[in-house]
Parts: sequence; structure tokens; C-alpha cells
Amino acid sequence: MSAKLACLLALVGLAFSSPLFAQDVNLPDATQVELPNGTVLILVEKHDVPMIGVQAILRGGATADPAGKGGLASLYAALIEKGAGKRDAAEFSAAIDSAGATLSASAGMEGITIRGDFLSRDAGLMVELLADMLQRPTLDKDEFEKLRERSINFLRAAKDADPGDLLPTYAAAFVFGEHPYGNPVSGSESSLEALEHADLQDYFANQVGADRLIIAVAGDFETAAMQTRLRDAFADWRRAVEQPATVAALPRQPGGRVLLVDKPGATQTYFWIGNVGVARDFPRRADLDIANTVFGGRFTSMLNTALRVESGLTYGARSTLLRPSQPGSVAISSFTRTDATVEAIDMALGVLGQLRDEGIGDEMRTSAQNYVLGQFPTSLETASQLAAQFALLDNYGLGTDYIDGYGSAIRAVSEESLNAVIDEVYPSGDELIFVLLGDAGTIRDEVKKYGSVTELSITEPRFRVLPKEE
Repeated sequence: MSAKLACLLALVGLAFSSPLFAQDVNLPDATQVELPNGTVLILVEKHDVPMIGVQAILRGGATADPAGKGGLASLYAALIEKGAGKRDAAEFSAAIDSAGATLSASAGMEGITIRGDFLSRDAGLMVELLADMLQRPTLDKDEFEKLRERSINFLRAAKDADPGDLLPTYAAAFVFGEHPYGNPVSGSESSLEALEHADLQDYFANQVGADRLIIAVAGDFETAAMQTRLRDAFADWRRAVEQPATVAALPRQPGGRVLLVDKPGATQTYFWIGNVGVARDFPRRADLDIANTVFGGRFTSMLNTALRVESGLTYGARSTLLRPSQPGSVAISSFTRTDATVEAIDMALGVLGQLRDEGIGDEMRTSAQNYVLGQFPTSLETASQLAAQFALLDNYGLGTDYIDGYGSAIRAVSEESLNAVIDEVYPSGDELIFVLLGDAGTIRDEVKKYGSVTELSITEPRFRVLPKEE
């Protein structure tokens, strides 16, 4: 290859890697229907492969868990996989496996989600199983007892083996307190032990119903036929007795507070540093996504470069944005060896200060724009991904421009708009709340400089520092 040709190819590659030349990604056309009982159907044809993806969202989730009974929605979601309609747990699982399909349920902060993938020839089976899970779950008492005990043992094992997985749960409980977003989705040992089979039956009777339901289906089918299948299966279902819980917005909380979760003998300290952030409908989402990518959203981010690549204090550092219907959290999280706790935290705080004081320059901004524009289309390729996206848009009351306009919004991010969002969303030093999990006897005195310290033993069967049960 000649030098001139190589140079030309390099220039062409550079041009088409620029946000200016990145193609927009638009959602395909969808048919949306609301049944008289309130169930929303969203149908998207996609005939490239003989597959159908389904995503159903039942609004509620952990925010609807009764006081003292955290984890109820999570256990309910797990149990509806364990038998429904005329099939017991083994038969239900066999029906899915024999079709080479997947179908699973999980609870989140604001809803229970059912996800599935089926061959298009098995569309009838897909609708049948989905309708059974939602309308006719067996809710077997023995299965409930096994799942509850397994969930309790999982929490105990996590505290013993890899407590870092529980750090976000401790953080949510400390920052949000009694607000619904402080509820641990999977519950705590104490709240799970308080659950009875009757609680599950009450949940189904009161919190589950047609007007809580969104069903999005994408893939290889004819819209009219699929609409008929779903209408026949769901049109006569009852509405929920109770309305979904209303969640109020929580303002940014006072900083200068430290929760120290004591795990004696721990060789590492896990840390979470943050506060209340923004909601799903935050209007400057593109700017925030670029800022978070640069700050802590990829391997070459500012945080990971400082704490892992350059200093070797950790195997990974990141910044996270949880964006539910009301403001969630914005945070830095990482871990380090116990004797380097303060050094690593101070370094993370220094990087945050750099982000807020110096902003993000053109080179890093352009790199992040290319990165985001390169990653975004891969999240909308499959039928399952499309079904999930349409269901989420409807659940949060967002229009298709949330997706269709995203590429243009990313390309329009400027230094000025980016730095304005950084100043608005990322907390200043005096607004920070710290959650540390490690050997309190070793680090207690050192971490007092970050604020007033509240301690909680990791052996406590709850995540909140409260005298009462969750």
C-alpha cells in the first residue's frame, strides 16, 4: 500500500468515526393498543430472523413492598416462574426448555419485569405461558418457603464472601432512608424472615392486575394476528385492587455523613460516594451521558485511569447514574486494600474536583461522543432489545424521540452544555455522602475526616440503621 493511499484511508476512517458522520438510530414503527381493562400492548414487526422477543412490565416493584416486608415483590417475581396455570414448577420449566425458549421474571425498584425469547412458530406457547404467569400463578407454599430461605442464605453468603455486591443496597438505604427508593429490592434478612405465604397471596390479590401491565412484543409475526392472541389472553383480566404507590421526588440530601459497615478482619474497603441525582426524564440526558462516560463510564475514564491504571490502588473504579421515575443516585464506587482506604478515597475526590473545576476538554468530549454513538446502536439490534425499549418508554411516559433524537443530541453536546450539566448533577465536596464497607477497627479514625460517622455491623440482619424492622 502506498503512503498516499494509507493516508487517504486514515482520513476517511477518521471522518466516519466522527460524531458528524455517525448515523442516527430510529425506532421502527410500532402499533400500540390499550385494552378496556388498562393493559397496554405494543407490537413491533421485525422479520429478519424467526424470533419473537417479549417484555412485560408490571408496575409496582420494591416501592410497593409493605413496611417491614421488603423483598416481597422480588420473591413474588421469582415464584411466578415456579408453576402457573396447569403446570407445576417442573412442567412450566420443561415447556420453556422444550421450545428452546427463555422466559424469566425479576423485580426492580419500580416494577416486575418478565423477559422472553421464542421462535416465531411458538408464538402461541409464548402468550399462553405469559398469561399463566401473570394471571394464574400457582404461588405454591413449599416453593415460597424454599425461595425465601434461599434468598436469606444468599444475603448471608454475600456478606461473608463478596460484600461489595451489597454496597449499593447499603448506600440506597443510607441516602434515601424511609423513602421508597431506600427499600432493598431483594429485602433484608429480617424483612424476608417476616414474610409469610399469605403476604404473597395478598400481593397477587391487591397489587397485580391488568391496569398495571405493559406488554411489548417485537419480532417475526403479523401484527393483527399477535394483537388477537394477546387480546384473547388478557382482555378479560381484572384490574388491580390498589393503585401503584406514588413516589415523591427526594431532594439532594445533606452531605458530610459517613456510614461505616463494619466487617472485622476485612482486607479490603469498598466505598460508595455520592448523593441524590436525576430522574429518567432528565432533559439534558445526552450531556450527562457524555460526562459520565468521561468521568467513570468506561475503562479509559478519569476515575479508572487514576485509581487503577496509574496508581494500582484498585482493579476498577466507576461512576454510576441510577435514573428511575424520580431522581435516583449519582455516585463513585470502587474498592481498595484496607491500608490504602484514605489514599484511594482522596484520589477519587481529587478526580471529582478536577471534573467540576476543569470540566471536559474537546478531545475527551469527542472521544466520548464517538464511544457512545458506537455503543448505542448495538442496544437496539435484536427483537428482545426492541421489546424492552418500547416497554420502558411507555412505563416512564417517554416518547420515541427519547431514542430517535439521541444521536443528534449526542452530536450537539458542547463544552459549555457539558460543563453546565457537570455543575448541576455531580455533587460538590461538601454535598457528598460516604458509604464504606470494611474493617472499622482499622479505618474508623481515618475516615472521620469525611463527616459524622454512623456504624452498622455487617452481621445486622438489615441495611438501615434503624431500631425497627424494615
